[in-house]
Amino acid sequence: MESSDQQVAMEEQQYKYYAFISYNSKDTEWGKRVQRKLEHYRMPATLCHERGWNRTPIRPVFFAPTDIQPGGLDDELQERLRASRNLVVICSPNSAQSDWVGKEIEFFHSLGRTSNIHFFIVDGVPHSGNPETECFNPVIDKLGLPEILGANIHERNYRWPWLNKERAYVQLVSKLLGVEFDAIWQRHKRLLIRRAIVGMLALLAVIAALVAVWVANQPFNTTVTLNEASVHNAELPPLQDAVITLELGNESKCDTVATVADHCLFTNIPHSFLGKEVKLTFVCNDFLPLDTTLTLDRDLTLDIRRNPSVYGDVKFGLWNPETETFIGGAKLEIAGQTVTTNADGQVSLHVPLEQQRRSYQVKAAFPLYNDVITMPCGENDVIEVL
Repeated sequence: MESSDQQVAMEEQQYKYYAFISYNSKDTEWGKRVQRKLEHYRMPATLCHERGWNRTPIRPVFFAPTDIQPGGLDDELQERLRASRNLVVICSPNSAQSDWVGKEIEFFHSLGRTSNIHFFIVDGVPHSGNPETECFNPVIDKLGLPEILGANIHERNYRWPWLNKERAYVQLVSKLLGVEFDAIWQRHKRLLIRRAIVGMLALLAVIAALVAVWVANQPFNTTVTLNEASVHNAELPPLQDAVITLELGNESKCDTVATVADHCLFTNIPHSFLGKEVKLTFVCNDFLPLDTTLTLDRDLTLDIRRNPSVYGDVKFGLWNPETETFIGGAKLEIAGQTVTTNADGQVSLHVPLEQQRRSYQVKAAFPLYNDVITMPCGENDVIEVL
């Protein structure tokens, strides 16, 4: 004697379609959604092994917009209904008022498959008696079909609407396959919750990554600290009003530093320049100009050096006002160094940085009218003899 499952398998071989979806055109999206859900629903492996099913046993499902061909609509629909094992009715006030949905139910009933008519409620109220809200087509009462409830997506078993919809889909699947609802629902619910958690974690990870990228790509500030790398000489004027310029592609940013203890600040630098080679220039009286390329970072230290010639290169002429001539070959002492004027009466002397002063006393074996030379000086400056 054949088992009941074998009998079901033999019956299924008689049908081209596992189910026929009856719907009103205003509910087309719901019809497509139910078709996808049924054809792609994966059953538990153990249950499929017991019943001899594949993992997606509910296919194919007939859905008129994708399957029906032009011409002979009535005859073709009747043929499709005959070739369908089950009839799934998308219930809503739209389908309740549809003569065509009523005809499909009536014809399928006439085939003797009343127990294979299943209802999926997407809108409206069952047995409300109000045409504006009633979701069941009146042909159901006309045919005297057994008391029906149908899978209802709005049934509030859970606080989350999406979970109630999934429960309705599983209710429909269990009725089509003739299996206990709990046999597949508990597993399906666990999978849904697991997917929701994984999806939420993935979303949080994406958000965290986007926030990290956003934060990392925010404009930044660069602070430049000056470091006097040359020999420090307290007798010389301190750094004043240095100008530092940062070249960023086609844009230049400038800032001034009043003293060597101050910091130069460049704000709102595009993040794309961080870690890139940029050009930096430094200009200040008494210091050597600097034009360098460096790797841009949030904190930079710039080594600066005094210009040793400003207070170190002593140049002047020794002038005799009576004869109105320069005196050549005269010996003078300046900053502890002995120097002799050249044939043109000019003095040229370099004083080491550590010994430099703002002015130097000039000593000679003969009296001088003015014996102090103020720095910086040049060939146009003179020291006169008495």
